[in-house]
Amino acid sequence: MKLTSLCLIGLFSLGFAFAKNRVNAKEKKILIELFESTNGAKWNNPWDLNSPVDTWKGITIKDEHVVEINLFRNNLEGTLPPSLGRLRHLQHLNLAFNSITGVLPREIVKLENLKVLRLEMNRIKGNIPAEVGQLKKLEVFSMFNNFLNGQIPDGFGDLKDLKELNLSSNNLKGAIPKSLGNLTKLVALGLFENSLDGSIPAELGNLEKLKELVLANNQLGGEIPMEFAQLSNLKILQLQNNRFESYTGIQAMDTRQFLVFDTDDESLKPRFNDLQLQRTRMADTKFEDVDDNE
Repeated sequence: MKLTSLCLIGLFSLGFAFAKNRVNAKEKKILIELFESTNGAKWNNPWDLNSPVDTWKGITIKDEHVVEINLFRNNLEGTLPPSLGRLRHLQHLNLAFNSITGVLPREIVKLENLKVLRLEMNRIKGNIPAEVGQLKKLEVFSMFNNFLNGQIPDGFGDLKDLKELNLSSNNLKGAIPKSLGNLTKLVALGLFENSLDGSIPAELGNLEKLKELVLANNQLGGEIPMEFAQLSNLKILQLQNNRFESYTGIQAMDTRQFLVFDTDDESLKPRFNDLQLQRTRMADTKFEDVDDNE
């Protein structure tokens, strides 16, 4: 009797473990579409489609749903299938450092539970979906080093949990949206090397948790907002290779124990020195000689 009970417990445990790790059939089909559309046979770590999904490298399953896809640096080539937008339980999507082409599917904005989207270092082109603000739980949006064009959508300002926004090294144009000033949890904002123009919106002064602000290599002009004095946690500031008329707004920021003003423009150095800043330092590279000046 005792042996029978033990056998039943064992079978139950095995069945529970299997049920826990299996995946919804519709979601499995979507993963196969991703595999096929990105030349999965040539991935660095290809999936065995005849094996259980929980054995596929980079896939995390919870309660029969896919909650994470991490295929970082896995030699993906091809386009992203629109069906990815139907993985409604997905929280982390990391396809960075691959060779993904095509556009970012508009359906991506349907991932209502997504917290992290990392697509940096690919070859994705086209516009960022205007409806990006629907990703209410998003904390990280990183697409630097792609071929994105068009303007930065105002909808980013609706992502109140966003901590990192990196759109550097793309072909984005137009003004920096004032709505980015709503992102009060933002720690890092990277817009380096685009074709952004106009003035820096004063609303960015609301980003009191911001530690890194990278706006270099654009066509920004006007003045540095005096509201930047409110950026009490800022550590890294890059503004070089723009068209600013004056840098006197930086003087209001000279309350930091440590702030790097990064520039590669030799002609700017005398003007910077004229500001007579006591704590703000100048560096020629992004992380050169970064230490605490107490």
